Amino acid sequence: MPPRRHPTLRQRRHGAELRRIREAAGLNGPQLARILDIDASQVSQMEGGKAGVSRQRIRAIAGACKCLNDPLVEALSSMTQDRSRGWWEEYRGLLQSPFLESAEHEDFAAGPIKVWTSNFMPGLLQSSDYAKGMFSRRIPSLSVREIDLHAAFRVQRRGVLTRSPGKRLEAYLHEACLLTRYGGTQILRQQLECLVEDSHRDNISIRVVPFETHTYPGAIESLIYSVGEVPELDTVELESSRGPIFFDAPSEIESYRAIFRRIEKSALSEEESRKLIIETARNLRI
Repeated sequence: MPPRRHPTLRQRRHGAELRRIREAAGLNGPQLARILDIDASQVSQMEGGKAGVSRQRIRAIAGACKCLNDPLVEALSSMTQDRSRGWWEEYRGLLQSPFLESAEHEDFAAGPIKVWTSNFMPGLLQSSDYAKGMFSRRIPSLSVREIDLHAAFRVQRRGVLTRSPGKRLEAYLHEACLLTRYGGTQILRQQLECLVEDSHRDNISIRVVPFETHTYPGAIESLIYSVGEVPELDTVELESSRGPIFFDAPSEIESYRAIFRRIEKSALSEEESRKLIIETARNLRI
């Protein structure tokens, strides 16, 4: 079977973990290939996400590299079994691949999805009109059709919280998000009302970092941290108007874990946050 030309985020991540297992064993690609009795190019393709890897091959790699992390090996084996086609594939060719990877990232999260935003509503909580206001700010400008398409895709991403009943969203947003009027005051008011409704859902937690907080971890547009089946498979997405950037190196993951711990300490409780959102919506003036 020829190598994949455009491996998905999940396929690339799977390959990256195989590479880390090899590197931890002090082996280079050709050395591992000799132990497995395969061509060195196959190792490169597997680690690049360009070739499928069977459950048996994963266990062979783990054995060759003396990897004793059984939970990680089992999680990687499980990843190879899921060949389902994600809903986002219907947008392939209509939207740039990085936007599709955001949906893939969220859909395959095994544990909670944690989000931090500092100047706009989290994507997973945006209404259609608010999303259109967001995409209207793009430079270069998008056409009306493109704005509608991006907004429809963003709203469909919300379905990850209903398609998977066990999926949980922990959203942290700076108070500035409650006042930035993408699309106008009326759209913002409607968005805040939607936010209040979402805050009552069992699998959604919304907490606000107020202006009175002296320091908080950086003015990042949008940070999404998804918990993997095992800690090694946690993934961070830095989302912006230009598309997402993904991080999965252990040192980077630990750094973002620390950021979320600081944010959690700075944020109001869920009930205090809900009261602030309601008060902000009530005080909006056209």
